[in-house]
Amino acid sequence: MRTTTTATLIAIALAATACTGRDAPTDTASPATTAAPAPASIAPATTATTAPTPATTALPATSATAMPAASATVAAPAATGPMPAEGAITFDGFGPAHWGASEEQIRQAWGKDLEGGPTEPESCHYLFPQPRSQGGYRLAFMVEGGKFSRIDVRAPEIVAPGGGRVGMDKAALLRLYPGISEQKHKYVEGGLNLRGMDAAGGQGVIVFEVDPAGKATAWRVGVPPQVDYVEGCS
Repeated sequence: MRTTTTATLIAIALAATACTGRDAPTDTASPATTAAPAPASIAPATTATTAPTPATTALPATSATAMPAASATVAAPAATGPMPAEGAITFDGFGPAHWGASEEQIRQAWGKDLEGGPTEPESCHYLFPQPRSQGGYRLAFMVEGGKFSRIDVRAPEIVAPGGGRVGMDKAALLRLYPGISEQKHKYVEGGLNLRGMDAAGGQGVIVFEVDPAGKATAWRVGVPPQVDYVEGCS
């Protein structure tokens, strides 16, 4: 009896256990859905597009071909054309071309175009720098008998040996050239020629033509007798 009862109790316990195992909620947690790691969208590193430095190809060194220096007797061209350098005209002539020099030596001393030439052998003629002014010329080189003998000047920019120039008044010229002599102008009523000698004792002579108002209108420097030709080569 005790055995039967015991067996019955065991059967009931087993049945209860079976029921409990079927009906109890399952506590087993669903495995956590592990989110797949998002692919790391690493932007490709931006290539530093540094603009290629242009190859600095060094230009070949400019050959030092210096422009030929202007003749020391000619200044930089003015609006009216080339002018003689300061001090080029002296009581001895023009630069290296002294009185008695040949026409070719005058042309070399000037270093630029000169218009003119003899009409007859040994005749008197002028050489004129180009371009000539509306008044005829700024300066002119006189040649007679094939020899350089005089320079005529009408441009106020050109300074005479001793400091005189066109436009200067008689009083100023007398101060610059002590002992200068006065002569009546052959053609201009009331005009004068002021004639002075080289203070250094050379053979050069300077003559200023002065108008009735007392202003120098032109000057010339050279050697006698050519420096005293009032008509020039006419």
